[in-house]
Amino acid sequence: MLHRSHAGVEDRVRTNKAMGLGNLPSQSWEVNRGWMLAANLAADLDAWLRLLALHDIDDLANAEPDTMRFRLYHLPARLADHARRRWLRIERTWPWATAFTTCWHRLTTLPAIT
Repeated sequence: MLHRSHAGVEDRVRTNKAMGLGNLPSQSWEVNRGWMLAANLAADLDAWLRLLALHDIDDLANAEPDTMRFRLYHLPARLADHARRRWLRIERTWPWATAFTTCWHRLTTLPAIT
């Protein structure tokens, strides 16, 4: 049983390395400290996104970071301004358009913390 919990830890370490902790950009301690903070924030946001919005979408709930980048984070869309509003125009032929819109609607309907 202990080895399974350790496998979960190894999965998170592999995920964090894929999110940017695998290569530090500088010889400077201060620059690397900022890089580590940004990479950990990205990993935390990715984990919260999966927990809150992608928990029941089979392809994305446990996907690797590269898959998430390809399917959701680098989306083929245009941001358009019209009538003092911004519109995100997503390609209709994009295979993960429904997954993205489902995720977006779930996140925007979360109650605000006051």
